[in-house]
Amino acid sequence: MSYTALYRKFRPQEFKDVKGQEHIVTTLQNQIKADRVGHAYLFCGTRGTGKTTIAKIFAKAVNCEHPADGSPCGNCPSCKAIAGGNSMNVIEIDAASNNGVDNIREIREEVAYSPTEGKYKVYIIDEVHMLSIGAFNALLKTLEEPPSYVIFILATTEAHKIPITILSRCQRYDFKRISIQTIADRLTELLEQEQVFADAKAIRYIAKSADGSMRDALSLLDQCIAFYLGQDLTYDHVLEVLGAVDTEVFSQMLRKVMGKDISGVIAQFDDLIIQGREPGQFVLDFTWYLRNLLLLQSSEHMEDVLDISSDNLALLREEAKMADSGQLMRYIRVFSELSNQIRYAAQKRVMIEIALIKLCKPEMERDIESLALRIAQLEQKLEDGISAALPQESVQKGRERNTKDISENPQEAGQKDPKIPKVVPEDIQQVVKNWRSIIEELPGGLKNYLKLARPTMTEEGQLLLILEDEVAEAFVNTEDHLKELGTAIGHKMGKEIPFKIACNDTNRPFEESYVDLGKVINMEITIEDQEDM
Repeated sequence: MSYTALYRKFRPQEFKDVKGQEHIVTTLQNQIKADRVGHAYLFCGTRGTGKTTIAKIFAKAVNCEHPADGSPCGNCPSCKAIAGGNSMNVIEIDAASNNGVDNIREIREEVAYSPTEGKYKVYIIDEVHMLSIGAFNALLKTLEEPPSYVIFILATTEAHKIPITILSRCQRYDFKRISIQTIADRLTELLEQEQVFADAKAIRYIAKSADGSMRDALSLLDQCIAFYLGQDLTYDHVLEVLGAVDTEVFSQMLRKVMGKDISGVIAQFDDLIIQGREPGQFVLDFTWYLRNLLLLQSSEHMEDVLDISSDNLALLREEAKMADSGQLMRYIRVFSELSNQIRYAAQKRVMIEIALIKLCKPEMERDIESLALRIAQLEQKLEDGISAALPQESVQKGRERNTKDISENPQEAGQKDPKIPKVVPEDIQQVVKNWRSIIEELPGGLKNYLKLARPTMTEEGQLLLILEDEVAEAFVNTEDHLKELGTAIGHKMGKEIPFKIACNDTNRPFEESYVDLGKVINMEITIEDQEDM
């Protein structure tokens, strides 16, 4: 016999087995007991919350020969036929693939015939919002005045797409997302029946990942059991199967972000990718983690709302004291914007890395939150007795340079053209000449940023690559990316060439601040060609 998925195997067959929708179950049972059954129902709610399941139980209950307390007995021929999908009285229609006018006209013709056995013919139309406008209009008259033996149950995840003329003719029931505790209790109950041992922490994480959907929870559980077939299901196993990240990793990442350790943050994220973690899931989970920290700062009594273990709660409390609420709100905003951007992005990893760099460098943004954070950082530096502007050595050099410029030409102070070096080392010349072919060997994100790099030289005669954009400079200037670029240069040139990456922070155009080696070398090539002629 073929294997049956858990969500199908344990689908509720009676009202008492339905979890998390007591407000709907009680109302429907009372209607059946009082013989006040309506002719049209609209079940709305997110996926996996029990809309179709309750519709089938309701269909069994209204046709049951021996109902008990408004619930089907499950033993009579009618209940067994409906449960087995063999009943002529229950017609299920998928509106996603049967959404035309002709499909609805068939229903209008069928309802003219009364059921051969049982009391009611029940039409369950799933994803009803997918019907065309013509199909809705064709359904309207039948839905308004159906025969006494016909019941329509319309199920949808997007009630806002249904015409108001249809909504006004139905009893509407909104299905709630099922709580984490309710899902966890149900999973624990089913695991006992399946004779599979699982950590309470692992079960709770699956319940949380299901996002209020019992069906999703059962599917995730099925996936985890299959991966570690015959073994106990641990928390680490669940994280590995679902591509998720442990809370302790978020703790380490947050500490590196607040310490402005860009290379450490990027390295840790790279490790997660290498381990096979899902980038999109990382963004969602880290945003949730930051949200928990913010809630802890807002109130001391958040244990029930946060829904986390006591160990993680103690860790969160410690970190909540390290960051202020404005800082956390900025982090949440950056990652919330990111979650929308990466949904259809081809380079998810690059976008996440840029977002992490933004968290470390508020000066990259110009919004009020970032400016306030920058001011707070400057104030802290002043309190600590550190110059909030430039290092003293840089300040002194700047003063000497400005004094020299003013003494030479007061009107053009600070506007001198950079001096063209007398000799450009052969190695650097070759790198500049072959720059395009060098970066072609690099991955997409790194290559795209380096296409905008401008080559020049340091005072010591070392190759210097200038980027105009702070985001680009921060992205390229990480340990891994510098290593990749150095390898590409070495591969092309046959030996290691020292270089540096910097951002043009002079507030002046590149040509006014640096020597453009690209133009210098190209000019020399042109002159040599003319002399040869």
